[in-house]
Amino acid sequence: MAGGNEHVELKFRIYDGTDISHGNYASSTTVTALKQKLVSEWPQGKSVVPKTMNDIKVIHSGKVLENNKTLLESGVRDGAFAGGVITMHVVIQPALNKHKSAKKQDETGKLNTCGCTIL
Repeated sequence: MAGGNEHVELKFRIYDGTDISHGNYASSTTVTALKQKLVSEWPQGKSVVPKTMNDIKVIHSGKVLENNKTLLESGVRDGAFAGGVITMHVVIQPALNKHKSAKKQDETGKLNTCGCTIL
């Protein structure tokens, strides 16, 4: 098997069931490159839109794919499924804003105080 010369046919399913970026990809393509393509081709008018590639996770066979690995290293192989097209799921998980998490901690601290007086 010549790792970099093989191609796999992929499509990516987003949260509302829409398929995007259907095409043939070299098995040497990195997950980072896929994520960049997905962000650039994200459908307009969706209620949730990733801002950067770090906002999305690509899932194949129940596993979140690592950015630095290629499709081949991630176990994505053509012909693994009937029909030849492999559907990967894309989950949007934006990075938390530090300001919001600090505010939440302040609110939690206020909720954990007791104002009771025992006589």
